[in-house]
Amino acid sequence: MINDTLTALLAPLLDQLGLELERLEVVPAGRRRVVRVTVDGDGDDGHGPTLDDIAEATSEISRALDDADAMGDAPYTLEVSSRGVSTPLTEPKHFRRNITRLVKATVAEDGVTQEVLGRILAADEASVTLEVEAPGSKPHKPLTTERTVPLDRIRRAVVQVELNRPTETEEN
Repeated sequence: MINDTLTALLAPLLDQLGLELERLEVVPAGRRRVVRVTVDGDGDDGHGPTLDDIAEATSEISRALDDADAMGDAPYTLEVSSRGVSTPLTEPKHFRRNITRLVKATVAEDGVTQEVLGRILAADEASVTLEVEAPGSKPHKPLTTERTVPLDRIRRAVVQVELNRPTETEEN
């Protein structure tokens, strides 16, 4: 019930900031409650919210919660964050916002499930195009090819953290 109230309060507020309410949870923590708000959005570069976006959202959410007295008299701690890289990609917009990122996907095709590692080149409402290692490629000098995968065939996809991510000039 409180989640419905908070969603009704926060979703329009976040929309005004150019963000989306991805997830909301209120959990007890001793005498307090922890309000966890996960936001998403395109951001200035189309790749998700920036730290400044999160900071602004935190300030506005805090103000809205205090003004609306939505949490009642009980003390609470507010945590606002973005989806994070370990959160699975589940919607077309998640893939679009992660173009150029390396992703590990579990793909089911023709009754066979396989792991696919590739860089997202493009994404639309129905499919994602990945740059993957070409069959027969050599480890010291890998060749790549494009593979388009329908989104309904992807069972799980997670962005991979790259410590030495190639820059655009290295990729081209």
